Amino acid sequence: MERSEEYIKNERKQEWRVELQKLTKAKDRMAVERVEMTEMAPEERIKSQRVEVNVGLTKEQAMLEATRCMDCVNPTCMEGCPVSINIPKFIKNIERGNILEAASVLKETSALPAVCGRVCPQEVQCEQRCFYVEKLNLPSVAIGHLERFAADFERESGVISVPELAESNGVKVAVIGSGPSGLSFAGDMAKLGYDVTVFEALHEIGGVLKYGIPEFRLPNAVVDVEIENLRRMGVKFITNYIVGQTASLDDLREEGYKAFYVGSGAGLPRFMNIPGENSNGIMSSNEYLTRVNLMGADSEESDTPILRGKNVVVVGGGNTAMDSVRTAKRLGAERAIIVYRRSEEEMPARVEEVHHAKQEGIEFLTLTNPIEYIADENSRVKQIKVQKMELGEPDASGRRRPIPMEGSEYTIDATVVVVAVGVSPNPLIPNSVEGLEVSKWGTIEVVKDKMQSSIPEVFAGGDIVRGGATVILAMGDGRKAAKNMNIYLQEKYLSNKVEH
Repeated sequence: MERSEEYIKNERKQEWRVELQKLTKAKDRMAVERVEMTEMAPEERIKSQRVEVNVGLTKEQAMLEATRCMDCVNPTCMEGCPVSINIPKFIKNIERGNILEAASVLKETSALPAVCGRVCPQEVQCEQRCFYVEKLNLPSVAIGHLERFAADFERESGVISVPELAESNGVKVAVIGSGPSGLSFAGDMAKLGYDVTVFEALHEIGGVLKYGIPEFRLPNAVVDVEIENLRRMGVKFITNYIVGQTASLDDLREEGYKAFYVGSGAGLPRFMNIPGENSNGIMSSNEYLTRVNLMGADSEESDTPILRGKNVVVVGGGNTAMDSVRTAKRLGAERAIIVYRRSEEEMPARVEEVHHAKQEGIEFLTLTNPIEYIADENSRVKQIKVQKMELGEPDASGRRRPIPMEGSEYTIDATVVVVAVGVSPNPLIPNSVEGLEVSKWGTIEVVKDKMQSSIPEVFAGGDIVRGGATVILAMGDGRKAAKNMNIYLQEKYLSNKVEH
């Protein structure tokens, strides 16, 4: 039936009204200002190592912030997420008030949403790819805040969902290390029906999430709930078990494990090799944070209390340096100082961490580099000789190279020094597994798009491959390895089961 001219005109009017309504709604969305996370007052939070700085969003704040999402046809935000969270889907559920459904969406691809909502650098990943940033040069949707909100809401509700699991296939897989990479891998393999066991060298599960990140940023209780959810998915955990010492990979093969994921991290601290570095009172950030975060050495009841000092200097400019210097402040340091050889603009630490540190009274001594430690008659550090630096041309990292300024040396007082200039890969697996190809830096060599090593049944990811990375990039490696190990095991074992 041929439509009349009047009918077509009315239809076009209706289409125009729909488009106008969309436009009006978009303008309304853009008019909403980005939410600000409520924080504990600096003077209160520095009294305790266990008080979280960020308080979180209320349901009303989260739902309003969720209305800012434009629900783009091609959501570029997802391209910036290493674990491929369906960002528009979980945010739209928050907008509708379906918070538990939003949390369920997060867990489709992320084993640790409450962790990522706190420590993931969203500002340089998913939020950097947000429509508001790329097209309008406006503040992005607060994706990280919303992720944390949904995960926290679910945990506090007591109604915690478990992702859908495939039927068990009976194939045993071992995970070496229970950090973010190993946990992410374990979660994905459990979903695929594998019998997954995680072996952890320390007495607690969580790896760097427990020993490396202070509770004022990431409470242990939050990590424990995410781990418990993996247990509910069937993942088994064995602590105080050092693969390479307690048992070898060959021993585990004899126990029936068909494939292995190495996520043993980068726990070997680096130092600067400058005069006086062996003085008492100088320690690595790895030791400093592990003893406080995992062993409770900040407690007065501790059998091995952490060394405290009036003047604490932390050398470095990354997140670990910020964690260390803010910990020192909470341990009673009168002066807690960051010494960093580049300018603040080159600091790899998150902007939020630097902001919080400044709020808490941390001093920043930038374009300054230690060249010697000076000890007292008891071999205890008392001063640091430093040298001023200036920035030259960019180096391999893309940051401008620091150049020493001749004749600019001077000393600063320091009773405790924490060195946070990076870590090296854990050498145990690379040194104990015959036939495993290792780089000159001690990292395990893998096929990048598969995370598969020179030994076909051994996959690896996280810091043991990257040499040092963020929690979310390590998790991304775990997911990629799970996908490709599944393909490997399907071809080697499971296809034969089907045939026979």
